[in-house]
Amino acid sequence: MKSFLVVVVFGFCWFLTESANHRCGFPPELWCSSRTIARACQVESQCEANVWSDSKTAAAKVNFALYHEFYCPYCRSFYNEQIVPTFQKISSIMDFELVPYGNAKEIQVGDKWNFTCDHGPDECLGNLIETCALNILGGMNGAFQFISCLEKSEDNTSISGPECAKASGIDYEAISDCANGPDGNKLEHEMAVKTESLDPPLYEVPWVTLNGEHTYEIQYSARTDLLGLICDTYTGIKPEACKKDTAD
Repeated sequence: MKSFLVVVVFGFCWFLTESANHRCGFPPELWCSSRTIARACQVESQCEANVWSDSKTAAAKVNFALYHEFYCPYCRSFYNEQIVPTFQKISSIMDFELVPYGNAKEIQVGDKWNFTCDHGPDECLGNLIETCALNILGGMNGAFQFISCLEKSEDNTSISGPECAKASGIDYEAISDCANGPDGNKLEHEMAVKTESLDPPLYEVPWVTLNGEHTYEIQYSARTDLLGLICDTYTGIKPEACKKDTAD
């Protein structure tokens, strides 16, 4: 049995390598991530036989990451128009990661980092507040309501921070202390490292990755129909919101 599985896996890997000339616009790692992508890359039957047929294997959540900066108007539009409704409807099938840094720059001075942001010092503070919220509240699942409130507010963070924290039922003092202290400085440096290690490198915001990959097709699909992209990429049983999206 083990020998048979080795042969199947080897044969499928050989197939993926040989099929690279399809140039379907998606990297091989995503060819079996959805039926639409598999169909475009002409590997649907192979994915069906070698990947999707094992019903005992639980489908992994779709990993979606957004690299953005706090006051970028395009980032805010994308967050409010695509991220919010998608996360509210199908958070059960996606791991959503937010990386607040974008086109910022950093320079080390002694034992701390100084950040320069596209939209000035207030944007750097906004990035720090979101970064600290993610750390303190346990990622996007815990911080979603608070960050969504910030992204919708037109007020300065000195107003929106406390107000959004109160509306979300969380302690803003802890987030503010983090953002203005060494912990936030260290955490934001980690966001910088994560952003600067992207391949291909980030050259615009918002910037997205799907299961760790970035292509023009992924970027375009996310910005026009994120719900459809996540639903289509998920290989498990689709939640009702995905079925409604397909019917629409």
